Amino acid sequence: MPVIRIEMFEGRTIEQKRACAAAVTQAFVDTCGASPQSVHIVFQDVAKSDWAVAGRLISDPKPE
Repeated sequence: MPVIRIEMFEGRTIEQKRACAAAVTQAFVDTCGASPQSVHIVFQDVAKSDWAVAGRLISDPKPE
């Protein structure tokens, strides 16, 4: 049972997640030979205030 975790900023629609799940599942099936029924995908929506790069929260204004 492969489990694929996708962490991304919140705000995607259900339709976007549905399309992403279908595309990622198909890509996994095509490249790894699994059955679609065995592929599990977990979406984790993350607020920009909960993600940092280079010591700066994504939600912070960009330095000038």
